[in-house]
Amino acid sequence: MSSPSEQHLVALVGNPNAGKTTLFNALTGANQKVGNYSGVTVSRKSGSFRTPHGRKIELVDLPGCYSLKAQSLDEKVTRNFLIGEQDDEVSPDICVCVLDSSALERHLQLAMEVIELGHPVVIALNMVDLAESRGIHLDPTILSEELGVPVVPVQANKGKGILELKQALRLPLPAIETPLWGCSGSAEERLAARTEFIQIICGQAARRENDGTLTLTDKLDKFLLAPFTGWVTLIAIMLGVFWTIFSLSSYPMDLIELSFESLGELTAASFPKGDFNDLLVNGVIAGLSGTLVFLPQIVILFIFIALMEASGYMARAAFLMDRVMNVVGLSGKAFLPLLSSHACAIPGIMATRTIDSAKERLITILIAPWMSCSARIPVYTVLITMLLPHSSPLQKAGFMLGVYSLGIVTALIAARILKGRLAEDATPSHFMLELPPYRLPQTGYLLRHIWDRAWAFLKRAGTIILALCIILWALETYPKPAVGSAASENASLALEQSYMGQIGHAVEPVFEPLGYDWRTSTAVMMSFAAREVFKSSLMVTYSISEEIDEDAQDSLLEDKLAAATWPDGRKIYTPLTLLSLLVFFIYALQCLPTTAVVARETNSYKWAVGQLVGMSLFAYLAALAVFQIGTLLGF
Repeated sequence: MSSPSEQHLVALVGNPNAGKTTLFNALTGANQKVGNYSGVTVSRKSGSFRTPHGRKIELVDLPGCYSLKAQSLDEKVTRNFLIGEQDDEVSPDICVCVLDSSALERHLQLAMEVIELGHPVVIALNMVDLAESRGIHLDPTILSEELGVPVVPVQANKGKGILELKQALRLPLPAIETPLWGCSGSAEERLAARTEFIQIICGQAARRENDGTLTLTDKLDKFLLAPFTGWVTLIAIMLGVFWTIFSLSSYPMDLIELSFESLGELTAASFPKGDFNDLLVNGVIAGLSGTLVFLPQIVILFIFIALMEASGYMARAAFLMDRVMNVVGLSGKAFLPLLSSHACAIPGIMATRTIDSAKERLITILIAPWMSCSARIPVYTVLITMLLPHSSPLQKAGFMLGVYSLGIVTALIAARILKGRLAEDATPSHFMLELPPYRLPQTGYLLRHIWDRAWAFLKRAGTIILALCIILWALETYPKPAVGSAASENASLALEQSYMGQIGHAVEPVFEPLGYDWRTSTAVMMSFAAREVFKSSLMVTYSISEEIDEDAQDSLLEDKLAAATWPDGRKIYTPLTLLSLLVFFIYALQCLPTTAVVARETNSYKWAVGQLVGMSLFAYLAALAVFQIGTLLGF
């Protein structure tokens, strides 16, 4: 008999879309913490609460899975945790299996596999309101008697049944040594036995009145999954997402820039002039400003992703995309990671954990950075504006869409090539996706989801990018020009004589065949820390004051770039040079934090370094071809 003062470990298990996260939040409230499982990069979410008996419970929300026959990395973590083989983790005292009452036949398979492991199990029969609205009459008592475990009806999104579920989490709970359906024989024999047993008990405990009436989900799917209307809707949603990102984000971005400008002015006035003042203002504050200014675009994209996931539409989008992705050797599961990469490649790469095929997951990781992320938008905007100075905003937006499309098409072609060259998986890939019923997204879930992603980005900005900003500041600042020299009075000349300027001159012969001078080469080299640094580097190079407003900065930068010449008087930023730069930025992996994440996710520096070198070389050759072929043709 355990004492109330003891803490017990409870695992939350369930299929994707069973409402597991909602139930976890309802049980633990704000007492949550997020980390990683030891040895792998899968997120570990845990929380604590007390039962009505006063016993403290640590609840671990395991990654969703359809079966304990582990395929994806997420599913392997769930299986290893339950059987006690996850590094530095003990097996749970109780397993809470969350089942979607409206799809009981599918969800019972996993619950019965968990029961067969021999752990004490409590069934949380979730979404009972949805099941009843679909004409399903539930009898939890019969279900409990047949399965041999406690069954508690809950409605997690409204907090119903939470107290009863907490009351059921008491020890000792009996473990079922020999389930009624039996757990002996081969894996195939056990699966026929479970399936037959599920059919019998669902006929008794989940009787369905089938009057031929279509549910709202059925009606919506007839439209949203149809060959024509489904694709029209998906394309319209994607266009709406990107239009919103480009149009609405400007207001919070301007606010962030103004806030950092004010912080910079206050800091500059609070410390005596010198290197420390310059480091704080132009290194730390300016560096973080150039990164955090893109947070609104990332947040907006994640709002849409969270809305699509919570409403049930994301599964439909993956279903529609499956046939397209199959052409290049991927499945619909790769759609979400690639979509997420348009905000930032880092969360997109981390989202590949749900892909069960190791080969498909690796391919998706390798091509994800070719989905143009939001950090490239400032670069694209400057270059496209210079390339099309007299075009309408609609024409420029169309050109921007073409830039995005070029990266996507190239990535899919690369996926097809890699599919034929990489070794086959030990286990065959399969695409299984449950289409959950449509639901109204919950505000609490949306806020938590968006905050988690935004906080991950902020942590990255506060660590890796901050360190890189300080290093870049040092390269731009030292060696300091002699007092009274021309360089001490001219920021552009000072940068040319700095270590970064020396690096630019050193690499100019490498980039000159692409149409870049030392100043452009310097900006390109600096952009490998973060793409958005390219624009700020050009502003320093061409002596553009940061004290004027952004629109004036952009206009002045465009004028100075248009007037820039080589020593012999030839213009530097010709249309060919601008196209060459656009192509380079589409293809180059100019984000060292992404390389670090790839190394962590693949558990291999070989793939991370190979991706960095390979994409950079491809970008160089593509930009070289654009400039040299265009020159030969007389453009």
